Amino acid sequence: MSSHRSTTLSEAASKELVARYGVPVANEYEVADVEAAVDAAARLDGPVVVKLCGAAIAHKTERGLVRLRLDGAEAVARAAAELLGAARPEDGEVSLLVAPMVAGNREFIAGLLRDRQFGPTVMFGVGGVLAEAVADVVFRPAPLDEATAEGMVADLRAQSLFGATRGDAPVDRDALVAMLVGLGRLGVEHPDVMSVDINPLIVGPDGSLVAVDALVEISDVGRASSESPPRRHRPTDEQFRALFEPRGVVVTGASTHPGKFGFVSMHNMLAAGYRGAVYGTNLSGEEVLGVQTLTDIEQIPDGEVDLVFVCTPASANPDLLRTCAAKGIKAAFLTSAGYGEAGEEGRGAEMELVALADELGILLAGPNGQGVVSSPVSLCAQIVAPSPPNGAISVASQSGNFVSSFLNLSRASGVGIARAVSAGNAAAVSVADYLEYFAGDDATAVSFAYLEGITDGAGLLARLSEVARIKPLVVLKGGATESGAQAAASHTGALAADDRLFDGACRSGGITRAWSIEEAFEAAATFATQPLPSGPNVVVLTTAGGWGVVTADAIARERELSLLDLPTDLLEQVDALLPPRWSRNNPVDCAGGETRDTIPAVMEMIAAHRDVDAVVYLGLGIQSNQARMMREGRYYPDHGLERIVDYHERQDTRFAQAAAELSERYAKPILVATELALADPDNAGPAAVRATGRYCYPSGERAVRALGHLYRYARHHRSP
Repeated sequence: MSSHRSTTLSEAASKELVARYGVPVANEYEVADVEAAVDAAARLDGPVVVKLCGAAIAHKTERGLVRLRLDGAEAVARAAAELLGAARPEDGEVSLLVAPMVAGNREFIAGLLRDRQFGPTVMFGVGGVLAEAVADVVFRPAPLDEATAEGMVADLRAQSLFGATRGDAPVDRDALVAMLVGLGRLGVEHPDVMSVDINPLIVGPDGSLVAVDALVEISDVGRASSESPPRRHRPTDEQFRALFEPRGVVVTGASTHPGKFGFVSMHNMLAAGYRGAVYGTNLSGEEVLGVQTLTDIEQIPDGEVDLVFVCTPASANPDLLRTCAAKGIKAAFLTSAGYGEAGEEGRGAEMELVALADELGILLAGPNGQGVVSSPVSLCAQIVAPSPPNGAISVASQSGNFVSSFLNLSRASGVGIARAVSAGNAAAVSVADYLEYFAGDDATAVSFAYLEGITDGAGLLARLSEVARIKPLVVLKGGATESGAQAAASHTGALAADDRLFDGACRSGGITRAWSIEEAFEAAATFATQPLPSGPNVVVLTTAGGWGVVTADAIARERELSLLDLPTDLLEQVDALLPPRWSRNNPVDCAGGETRDTIPAVMEMIAAHRDVDAVVYLGLGIQSNQARMMREGRYYPDHGLERIVDYHERQDTRFAQAAAELSERYAKPILVATELALADPDNAGPAAVRATGRYCYPSGERAVRALGHLYRYARHHRSP
């Protein structure tokens, strides 16, 4: 049972505290009786509101403890008497709050939550009595700077509420941003404040803001939980090099049985062409795949092996690690199960093994992992397939299945992998440890992480934010984090689902958060192969109108991006190349008016223009699709079909190559999208995109989503 004590401040005391941090409140009076309420109302101009207040009274509206639009002494006296009569014994000491009647057509909610996982976190969203039902809210960890606060406002779905509406002026954004920054400062300076709930925050006709209700909960639990738990030391770069670029590898438990891990892992290493020495141990000294196994690791020549790939039972592993250390082996990957995932006894064995590895100076990856990939040295030490092409994406995952998914997508798309590791139980080396190594790894351009079972949200996000500051980081999270310290009395607490807090922390740290494995791979592939855009302005180049319209809609939904109004000089240049029926707008719809060189020429005009930041090209592969039908038909190769088939396929190849070349020349992203990437990946268009090392997106919408991730990262990390 917890011994922590919580207290809810009265509304008057709550408002007094938040006002010191920039929350605008109305001129109000806290009084004790009916007569004082009447006197207070007389000092206010116009209709008033009277509320029954007390430290034990949380939501007054639900209990009917608020009287609105009271005009005149008699109405105020009657309301004050009714409210005092409605007090309950459990309410404790009560008072009356008399305030001017504030009205407005727009209501927001703002607040602060001290979460056990993520620490002090600021919340902002659409408010009023339906705040929890609407749930249009965003969160950011405190403290906030002005750019982060502005980002919170921009992330709400209900953007129309901020502009001029129903004759009212736009919201005073400067005051709103200052208030959110102030709430973040409050959370940092007052570790005893568990939650702040400001609802509603009313926008007046002139755009000004007034907090008409506020609730602050304080507790000594905030001070007690403000420190992050101690963290294990990270392995050294020398140990990581032993894992990812070993001079040699020994597989323990090597087997001649094709269904066993000891066979599969050795097969995958040899089949992938690993360039170092490969050894295996087997009690019988059998030959496995042409490798003469040894009966003991002690028989391995000194200095030839840096990594041991362990396929032996858990019971054999302590003695195994001691022997490896004596041979100078610096890294061990354990596929062995029966550790932390197997219950209390397994957790004890795991802790003992970690302590032993620390004592021996061995990096312990796993246990219960699938393997490690390092394409620069052609290493595929895994108990699963495949071996991916070489590239610049590095992967660290708490789930081996997601490593496999990434490698499969890499193989299918041609966008390669640098490093990949299944963290398994992550007993000694965490996903964050791997990511920090990738951040300084020359072979890595972008990292991907799959996370679940988060126990120190604030500490983890701080580390990931530092990684993202150095290189792009894409994160996919499965499951919920451990339940946070939600404040039961607060709307803020009710709205603060762990996933929203995690999402807000990612946004604040410049981390790219994906919602599916496909989105994660496409984001990572885009970071790995495209330059960062310098701004939000996108031009869509399409060979058919419908594709362009749908892609333009996707840009509108991706609110940070803008569909550029074609500049006059660019419109005139395109006019000279396309027939009069072209769209004369963005999307640039060629309307079937292309000649042999039209697509590359128009694409260059667009990419070269100073106002264009990115291009999405749609329609690649149409000609080759017709070529396929001709090639498969009974008339091929006669009737001139062989020549036209060859021409069509050359054209699509040229278009794909032009997209890559122009992107590099003008340092702007040019994303190529066609459903043929999935429907017919052997089509000359998608195949040529893969040959350039770039990703071919299956639709314009998916290209836009990836571009949105690219732009958000660029904007975040270019801001001062």
